[in-house]
Amino acid sequence: MVGQALTSVAIVGGGPGGLATAIALSELPFLKVTLYEKNTEPREAGAGISLSTNAWRVLDLLGASDGVEGGSKANTHQRNAYTGRVLNVTRHPENPAADSRGAIRARRTRLQSALLSRVPEGLIQFDKKVVSLENISDHGVRLVFQDQTEAIADIVVGADGLHSVVRRVLLPDHQLRFTGNSAFRVLVPKSHLAHIPDITTTTSWWWGEDGHVYLSDVDDEGEIKDPHFEITVRSYREPEVSGKTVFWGIPATNEKVGSRVEKFDHRIRDAVSAVTEGEWREFATFAGPRLDKITHWGKVALIGDASHPLSGAFGSGATFAMEDGWILARALEFTRFASHPARDALQIFEQIRAPYYAKMYQHLDEIRDKTQQLQAQEKDFDVFLQAKIDSFLYGDKDFIYQNDIKKVWDDYLVAEQTRL
Repeated sequence: MVGQALTSVAIVGGGPGGLATAIALSELPFLKVTLYEKNTEPREAGAGISLSTNAWRVLDLLGASDGVEGGSKANTHQRNAYTGRVLNVTRHPENPAADSRGAIRARRTRLQSALLSRVPEGLIQFDKKVVSLENISDHGVRLVFQDQTEAIADIVVGADGLHSVVRRVLLPDHQLRFTGNSAFRVLVPKSHLAHIPDITTTTSWWWGEDGHVYLSDVDDEGEIKDPHFEITVRSYREPEVSGKTVFWGIPATNEKVGSRVEKFDHRIRDAVSAVTEGEWREFATFAGPRLDKITHWGKVALIGDASHPLSGAFGSGATFAMEDGWILARALEFTRFASHPARDALQIFEQIRAPYYAKMYQHLDEIRDKTQQLQAQEKDFDVFLQAKIDSFLYGDKDFIYQNDIKKVWDDYLVAEQTRL
């Protein structure tokens, strides 16, 4: 590699996927990596984030698993939102191969801090919002920023989320649609809810016809004096929201959130009322059709929500994005030492990750079809709810939550050796 010029990589977006990609790529000495983040400082929107075995595996590879503490989800209850009746209890990992650290719910800021600690100093440029990209033939990609500055990179990684600017430039006809769902999220001191029976004792889902409520610890009580608790109220039939409207993390009143659960069990209503006014944040959810390709121009790769606009399905989007970044690094490393062009690395990335997302879409299609069949049969709510919970809990999702991204890469290498 003596005398070879460094390959420049621009990462757009400083969420978990962008940070993980920065970590993985910065370890490769033949790359010059810059991450461009639109915010003026590190910022993470939302409340809690779920981490399972697949997350621990990629975090270990990134050296970022230490310090990511949270509340255990091993004891999870599914309930009827109107009566509070418990319909299912999960007390143990579903798979004996699960990581001993278990499935947890952690503050999103914990994950961000762990990843930031592994990003080399000076690699991130803040207050750099990308507004357009231009393919400049053999000279890479020109990135234009809102402040009217520009940068040129050999490779661009679009890690800029569901409303990706990079994807919009590459695929101007790809349209997101509002799902009709909004999530109202908050973290509240657990002590504020201690007087309400059955609220803080387990992770729980309270299912209704027009929405559901998710409750979970986000702190390890053994390592924090004042642990917090997450409440997420998801409403299924919200007024139309334009895809051009910034509707992510905006304040919501207690009255607005309370109106979404006014028919729910009194314990849920009491929990919503216990939140200090001004703390709720609303997140409108969007989704889009599956992308036929997640790499373009031979030098741009989409990762995370930018590449699979799944509207938060599976609750593992941050892990998917981190896996993407790690695989992209391995592909670039592999092609560099084989003296192949970077274009080949992006093809490898596409070959490995695109089918994975296709499998997720197939699973979602199957769930949608089953739900529509049940609705067409006009089953009463209890029957419908039990079927929905069974569909939610069961079925083969080990390919997601037990995914071993290092084994995925090792299997690719074995297949390549066999092919040659």
